[in-house]
Amino acid sequence: QFFSRGPNVLHQDSSAPQAAFFTPLQKVMLPPNTFQGKVAFITGGGTGLGKGMTTALSSLGAKCVIASRKLDVLKGTAEEISSKTGNKVHAIQCDVRDPNSVKNAVAETIQVAGHPDVVINNAAGNFISPSERLSANAWRTITDIVLNGTAFVTLEIGKELIKAQKGAAFLAITTIYAESGSGFVLPSASAKAGVEAMSNYDFNVFLNSQGAFSRLDPTGTFEKKMIERIPCGRLGTIEEIANLAAYFCSDYASWVNGAVIRMDGGEYVSMAGEFNDLKRVTKDQWDIMEAMIRKTKGS
Repeated sequence: QFFSRGPNVLHQDSSAPQAAFFTPLQKVMLPPNTFQGKVAFITGGGTGLGKGMTTALSSLGAKCVIASRKLDVLKGTAEEISSKTGNKVHAIQCDVRDPNSVKNAVAETIQVAGHPDVVINNAAGNFISPSERLSANAWRTITDIVLNGTAFVTLEIGKELIKAQKGAAFLAITTIYAESGSGFVLPSASAKAGVEAMSNYDFNVFLNSQGAFSRLDPTGTFEKKMIERIPCGRLGTIEEIANLAAYFCSDYASWVNGAVIRMDGGEYVSMAGEFNDLKRVTKDQWDIMEAMIRKTKGS
């Protein structure tokens, strides 16, 4: 077992009994050596979801390259994962907002590990703000990381793969509000929607990570209310996303293309239904309403 956090989510709502029926698993899903001989390039790989996906791929035999701006964090993560899996993890500094930085990182990746067989665009930035409070720089910061960064990485690696006459699996991590839109995270929603339009090979995921929620829920008051509207009664775990990411980047999924996979514990469909708010109606209230409805028959 190579996942470091175990199966516990960061917050488990004890008032949601249904969560006991949908407990997350810690095990790596795919057979050993699924990625033997393959190279994986993961942006934002030093922490959170990126670290979890790198751990899963490395434990399955991949030679991983993790990239982000903070080289010291990357090196620590690379050493930690390598010590667990026995497979080399390379740390390469890269600012995905800068095409020259991306170009240099891709060139270094090819030099130290080879052409990528798996590319995961995971680097992201986000924070909550009323839209009217957003500055031009705030908008630019998020869209540069999320949309432009994904484009720069995809295009640069794609060009090198074409030269080498190789193929690869490209995966982008987006979010459920890329489809619906959302207030208070407008730059992120717009940029993630652009990523989906560009790649159409994504995950729609919503899970709690300390880095993300320090900017999305700084007071910690919103998290419990959010869990209340998730039918599974809990947030997703890094391990769950890492397993699905590994599957879609593996040869087992080579026939899958252009897919957008929503992993949100049922939150989106629960919120989308026009009458779903009737779940607040009590049994006694239903009895009264049913009696009233029966009286209308034949009228």
